[in-house]
Amino acid sequence: MEEKKFVEVRKDEFNIRQFVKRMFGKGKVSRVRIEYTPVGEKIVVSTHKPGWIIGKRGEKINQLTDILKKKFRMENPHVDIEEITHPEFDAQLVADDIALTLERFGALKYKSSSYRALASIKNSGALGAELRISGKLPSDRARSWRFAFGYLKKTGDAASVVDRAFSIAETKQGVVGIKVAILAPGVKVHDQIVIDEDFMNEVKKNATLKEVEETVKKVKKKRKGEGKK
Repeated sequence: MEEKKFVEVRKDEFNIRQFVKRMFGKGKVSRVRIEYTPVGEKIVVSTHKPGWIIGKRGEKINQLTDILKKKFRMENPHVDIEEITHPEFDAQLVADDIALTLERFGALKYKSSSYRALASIKNSGALGAELRISGKLPSDRARSWRFAFGYLKKTGDAASVVDRAFSIAETKQGVVGIKVAILAPGVKVHDQIVIDEDFMNEVKKNATLKEVEETVKKVKKKRKGEGKK
């Protein structure tokens, strides 16, 4: 019985997230987080356009609150807005933006829209990014195109710091899938080596390959210890 209740709760949460995203439109909402507090349910909507979500005098928030009470049977829902200050580092917003471009101008614009999105991410200072566009592009056979730059972890614990998202574009040629992965600046990756002045000074002191390897290990250990503080 407990397992069934758990599944029902997760199913309701999924339906709420999908409803909120559909209500405000594709490309407006990145994530919807649901938290349970002693006074009721807290719905946190992450967006780069808070004014659009709130509406004039909070009418859209009030409308959403009424729907959550009636349709999803929430006792005391409270909607909070979390503003995204750097949308170019949010994988979901980037994926939705590409999907909207393909739906508006056609699937043949996949290259220009992908390169434009990748350039915006790169120019903003991201460490790395990868875009994958899959569908009948540009022929009748389904293909997958990859656009990438920089450094991106794909396996291990370090891969959890990469922001990943997926979106779908419904075009005349068919359905196109968009996968986006972004490694934002400032993210600490444990096995990343930064070549700075301190590192070069240590290397100059140790001329042999074995000593250089030992220096690298020391610098890694030192930075790992600093990261834990």
